[in-house]
Amino acid sequence: MRSDLRVSFEERASGGIEVELRSRVALYYGDAIRQQVRHVLHTLGVEHAYIEIVDEGALPFVIAARTEAAVRRAGLGQGRAALPDALSLPPPSPRDRLRRSRLYLPGNEPKYFVNAGLHAPDAIILDLEDSVHHAEKDVARLLVSNALRAVDFGAAERMVRVNQLPLGLADLEEIIPQAPDLILIPKTETAQQVSDVVGAIESIAKRTGISRPIWLMPILESALGIENAFAIATASDRIAAITIGLEDYTADLGVVKTPEGKESLYARQRVVNAAHAAHVQAIDSVYSDVADAEGLLRWGEASRAMGFEGMGCLHPIQIETIHRAFAPAAAELEKAQAIVEAYEEAQARGLGVVSLGSKMIDAPVVQRALKLVARAKQMGMAIGGAGAGGEEP
Repeated sequence: MRSDLRVSFEERASGGIEVELRSRVALYYGDAIRQQVRHVLHTLGVEHAYIEIVDEGALPFVIAARTEAAVRRAGLGQGRAALPDALSLPPPSPRDRLRRSRLYLPGNEPKYFVNAGLHAPDAIILDLEDSVHHAEKDVARLLVSNALRAVDFGAAERMVRVNQLPLGLADLEEIIPQAPDLILIPKTETAQQVSDVVGAIESIAKRTGISRPIWLMPILESALGIENAFAIATASDRIAAITIGLEDYTADLGVVKTPEGKESLYARQRVVNAAHAAHVQAIDSVYSDVADAEGLLRWGEASRAMGFEGMGCLHPIQIETIHRAFAPAAAELEKAQAIVEAYEEAQARGLGVVSLGSKMIDAPVVQRALKLVARAKQMGMAIGGAGAGGEEP
């Protein structure tokens, strides 16, 4: 596959390290690839081996991960291999940052990693769970760990979905030292599962010197998880959001997932209410029909109207539509800005009552307008002075 390679490894008793390379770029990069492979093997304590590589344009972080995985599958290796050079970490991710879109990237397919940030999602999810075959979990773990060090994802928040516990705890051992911004916990059903992840993160972070905040987003994917939504949302101050996985949830109910979503309405409302009660973000599921842009827009607009702040996406083509769905309409934003201006004028004059035109504005309406304007600023939307003496709400 493009941007990847296949590695075959055989331990030998003597003779040093022999590297046989087949690559269309061998003329230009063959020596560098061979040198890197030897360096990885030496770091892992392997001194005698035959290794065959079929390269399709893999970058160094992929070469390192695939080579290390081959050695480990042979039952060899001590410690971590020579890690790729680390890029400067982006600034820490704020707990309440914009999370309209989260683009899933299969953790065992590095061809999707390098250009993911160019599509401008709010977040990328390096996935170790459902998109990775059970026989490839070990390799994906190394690839994702290396990608967190070596790939520039632009302004996107760097999320990792680990496997369902207890396998997810092994994922954390490789992932946390590379300082991801957020960990998604799949199939969360109890607050104890969150506590187990928090304990593992704190132990690994202390051991490896990671002091940056690492947020959590539990995924509720069963009837039990939905019923425990508030307990899960309040299980740790590391939780920035909770979300729902509708494929697994409808499977748990034994019902068909439909485009209208009537079968999951209760669960989605429960997630929204629990999230807002816990003062964390409510994030909706993915919309699985990638080709249906109109259906995605309708779903996203309905999702925003319910109180969700974003959703997942399976393909970059969905990002722009999702951002449009979760943006306030111009008229909605203009009205909110007028309310905010009226509120600020009343505050400046020492008035306890806010009025716009001939109408008095209730405090909840002001708070909603303040939130909407603040969110529009997060989205980079242009906000002009609407004037406080015009339209009535």
